[in-house]
Amino acid sequence: MYVKRLWGKYKVVDIGTGYQVKKLVINPGKAISLQMHHHRSEHWVVIRGVATVTRAKETFELKVNEATCIPSGMIHKLENRTESVLKIIEIQLGEYLGEDDIIRFNEDA
Repeated sequence: MYVKRLWGKYKVVDIGTGYQVKKLVINPGKAISLQMHHHRSEHWVVIRGVATVTRAKETFELKVNEATCIPSGMIHKLENRTESVLKIIEIQLGEYLGEDDIIRFNEDA
């Protein structure tokens, strides 16, 4: 079942000790807030569309079949600057994977 957010929706695909896999759907022109996690890293793989990724002070695009890693403690953002839906597989790895391990630097979520 999908969980709705202002930027789109996500659903948990698989979860186990130390990992969680989510499918993210980011609507056109929307973004997940600039944020950071203390206890987990995130690995993003684009499965549809074009993602604009911010990692610390670096911003770049990822296309289908491209991926990036966001280490724990790194400020990051995921945006869909296109007119098409963006779909991402997100793999979270870490000692704690709760939704409250998010420090937001703006309120787009």
